[in-house]
Amino acid sequence: MNKVPATVITGFLGAGKTTLIRHIIENAGGRRIALIINEFGDVGVDGALVQGCGDEACPDDDIIELANGCICCTVADDFLPTMQRLLDRPTPPDHIIIETSGLALPKPLVKAFQWPDIRTRATVDGVIALVDADALAAGRFAHDEAALAAARAADPTLDHDSPIEELFEDQLACADLVLLNKTDLVDADQLEALEDRLRQEVRPGVSFIRTAMGRIDPAALLGIDAAVEDKIDARPSHHDGDEDHDHDDFDSFVLNLGELDSPEPLLAALDIAIARHDLLRVKGFLAIRGRPARLVLQSVGPRVQHHYDRAWRPDEQRASRLVIIGQHGLDRDAIANTLDAKPVPA
Repeated sequence: MNKVPATVITGFLGAGKTTLIRHIIENAGGRRIALIINEFGDVGVDGALVQGCGDEACPDDDIIELANGCICCTVADDFLPTMQRLLDRPTPPDHIIIETSGLALPKPLVKAFQWPDIRTRATVDGVIALVDADALAAGRFAHDEAALAAARAADPTLDHDSPIEELFEDQLACADLVLLNKTDLVDADQLEALEDRLRQEVRPGVSFIRTAMGRIDPAALLGIDAAVEDKIDARPSHHDGDEDHDHDDFDSFVLNLGELDSPEPLLAALDIAIARHDLLRVKGFLAIRGRPARLVLQSVGPRVQHHYDRAWRPDEQRASRLVIIGQHGLDRDAIANTLDAKPVPA
């Protein structure tokens, strides 16, 4: 029996995973693709951006969203039943693409393919790690190296690794292919330095491809034929041996902002909130009075982007909601006051 290949796309918050997946769908070359999209938070922004793209290769019924939890922590409860439903279809998909949350560890997900009912019918074709070149150049994934060396010299017994740094390194350690994305935002010398640094974090033989806006021939990503589940134990992780993995190092909550007269005041307030509270990621949809289309807003660190993507449907409530993600200890009330918003009860 031929196994259905699955590609795991990992990468930190805002690396461009959803944009990459939309590009793959739009250039699927006749493949019937199913998507499993995981989000950290209970507002499905990534799934909503992919749904309705109108491509026959991936109808909306083949887009499955696992929200309000990290897929690496809910394998038994969410992921395995989802995979079984896809594989039990009279006509299974030609390929399954799994977009992990930006805070997910890829290794537990790959190990789920060792489950007997999955192993005989599906295989991990490859793990793709997407890296935001601009954010990496700005140092958002690692400590200041000089300060870190001084701290370790003063007290070598201290653990100075940050949860962000560990997560980023674990995603790279599991990868078969690294996509250095958003290369249009950094210069050639920076790119060379970044790639040299990343090559020290991955296994020998891992390939690198540079891309902007996730534009790449899907043939370079699909069909790696790595059967990763058979060799996953040879890919070390910071979290090997952990009985339980959680994300207590990170907080996520949702804000309601109502319908806005203009996006500009919110954008100005968002710059202040990001700087004051070191927000890792903000994403969501805004309803602007007088505008028939919804405004997509996304930020990675201090970089904020927004665009109108499609008209609000008649069955949708015109509402503005943002997902806020940061390290543990976010002052939700202060952030909400800055953005003139109301937190959604947990």
